[in-house]
Amino acid sequence: MNKLYIGNVSAEASEEDFESIFEQWKIPHSGPFLVKSGYAFVDCPDEKAAMRAIDVLSGKVELHGKLLEVEHSVPKRQRSCKLQIRNIPPHMQWEVLDSMLAQYGTVESCEQVNTDTETAVVNVRYAAKDQARLVMEKLNGYMMENYALKVSYIPDETAAPEGPGVGGRRGFNARGPPRSGSPGMGARPKVQSDIPLRVLVPTQFVGAIIGKEGATIRNITKQTHSKIDIHRKENAGAAEKPITIHSTPEGCSKACTTIMEIMQKEALDTKFTEEIPLKILAHNNFVGRLIGKEGRNLKKIEQDTGTKITISPLQDLTLYNPERTITVKGSIEACSRAEEEVMKKVREAYESDMAAMNLQSNLIPGLNLNALGLFPSGTPGMGPSMSNFPPSGAHGGCSSFGQGQPESETVHLFIPALAVGAIIGKQGQHIKQLSHFAGASIKIAPAEGMDAKQRMVIIVGPPEAQFKAQCRIFGKLKEENFFGPKEEVKLEAHIKVPSFAAGRVIGKGGKTVNELQNLTCAEVVVPRDQTPDENDQVIVKISGHFFACQLAQRKIQEILAQVRRQQQQQQQQLKPQPGGQPPMPRRK
Repeated sequence: MNKLYIGNVSAEASEEDFESIFEQWKIPHSGPFLVKSGYAFVDCPDEKAAMRAIDVLSGKVELHGKLLEVEHSVPKRQRSCKLQIRNIPPHMQWEVLDSMLAQYGTVESCEQVNTDTETAVVNVRYAAKDQARLVMEKLNGYMMENYALKVSYIPDETAAPEGPGVGGRRGFNARGPPRSGSPGMGARPKVQSDIPLRVLVPTQFVGAIIGKEGATIRNITKQTHSKIDIHRKENAGAAEKPITIHSTPEGCSKACTTIMEIMQKEALDTKFTEEIPLKILAHNNFVGRLIGKEGRNLKKIEQDTGTKITISPLQDLTLYNPERTITVKGSIEACSRAEEEVMKKVREAYESDMAAMNLQSNLIPGLNLNALGLFPSGTPGMGPSMSNFPPSGAHGGCSSFGQGQPESETVHLFIPALAVGAIIGKQGQHIKQLSHFAGASIKIAPAEGMDAKQRMVIIVGPPEAQFKAQCRIFGKLKEENFFGPKEEVKLEAHIKVPSFAAGRVIGKGGKTVNELQNLTCAEVVVPRDQTPDENDQVIVKISGHFFACQLAQRKIQEILAQVRRQQQQQQQQLKPQPGGQPPMPRRK
């Protein structure tokens, strides 16, 4: 990514002119200037030199009366989903930028690039070419806080070639294999490469944390190698303000300790007598695993660190505020140790869920994972590539399963009878929240007898709602230790299929069902000698871990959809033609 395109070049410009300009501004280059009519190309030795040329020269230096335009040279075949956005206002909050970028599509990654300029530079990858193209159209030249944003393509080495002989920019031939270098990492880590630390601080201490002209906060970021956002404008008039810290786990902890020390000193100086606890914000999705069954994980952290820890109630959550407040009381040293342990649990839960989602995207091609809302989103500091929780009944991206609104499905999921209380929650809070979150109807069927070891959960909703609801039920059973620490959660699910389609699921000599089991690693059984119910349906039993069950369900639904399509085609053929004449048989 070190080759530069220089545009708006005068016809009088020569190679010597460019040599002189680059020498004047002390910009190294590793090859001769290739000067064409109206534009030129040059190679730089590294990304830093290329970025310096863009920052110093583009739109700022004239040659023969024309302002030069300098940007990365990107062959057409590599102009895909990756963009570089420059001239970002230096004091712009990351969540504002994230929110703006998310307006134009799904951001898969966003990383800061180190430069010598006051303004910021980021490399962004979108999920689709048309999204990146839209950003080029809408944001290039867009004014933000008196800064005009500069947007350009950067080589996308993963872009598929568009065929032999595809030229680069303005007739410049595509050259060699794509470069393997990656852009330099800045102070901000890759989006979602690690979960940030979010803390709440009393509003009266924000000034001390920032320091005179920002000196204190700059010093903290430098010492801890972190990026710190203080959200001063959030919740005007509120007694507390959130702070987001982006860094390694060690960097986050070090920054957090320094902030606590600053607050304690300021409290002494201002004779503030109230206790200042550490307040950590964590997404509700991870809190259950932090607490552990019967609060064991939390109790152990309290015992190991000598702190007292409380967590805000579920009732404080809203669709737009999915974070819980974890309040830690103790000495600064004890609170620091507790923060490390708390965030270790939170990060483990996050990484586990992310790994599960990545696996799911491979198992079920076309499933719109960004629309599932299983992970934090909309929270400052978190990446925008995860969309907000869809409200009940709104299933973003569901068209990935087919055109138009997907059909509702009914799945009977069997859970241990002892787990019913955990799924329902206190006063039914958990099952209500789960139903709202997933956009599905979730009910627990009555027990079939006093000694029943299993209970049936009835889930009704489209595919993505099924995925979300079942995922959280599997997860809840693991969190509440109904399965051992090294034991995989395996459940049985039943789906009903038309009796005439059962043979298609089984296949000739059991071929289809055997292939299903080999592909999904789930056990799939269509019990023989079933009596169809009042709707002429029979049961298919699916047993296995979450992803195996999901894949088997999807594959069976595909078979049923194929059967329905064939039925519709046959019905169309049997319909009388206009004029009352039956369809003519086809000649052989």
